[in-house]
Amino acid sequence: MKNNIVEEFNAYREKMNEKMLADNNKIIKRIFNLDTNAYMEGVLPKKTKELLGLGNSLVLRCDDCVRYHLEECHKLGLTKEEVVEGMSISLLIGGTIVIPHLRRAFEYWEALEAK
Repeated sequence: MKNNIVEEFNAYREKMNEKMLADNNKIIKRIFNLDTNAYMEGVLPKKTKELLGLGNSLVLRCDDCVRYHLEECHKLGLTKEEVVEGMSISLLIGGTIVIPHLRRAFEYWEALEAK
């Protein structure tokens, strides 16, 4: 049976987040809290914020961040077309160095759709 990259990613992320937070470091906890609050509904809708997070993650070449934001976009009901259009802007801004991360983003989106 093929390993599910979505399940693997989420299990690892959850396990490691628990370990980091259990260390009870005030700075780590505050950054986690800031991150949570930043993506809540506000003047900008959560969908827009997640697309911004996805785009910035692609340009910064953070595959874990890309996966996280893709999953949030998927949960929020964004279509593949919306996500791809957003990612195409990131490719334009980030240049061709973003292409490998875009490949992995397409792979992860396919895994999300297959769930």
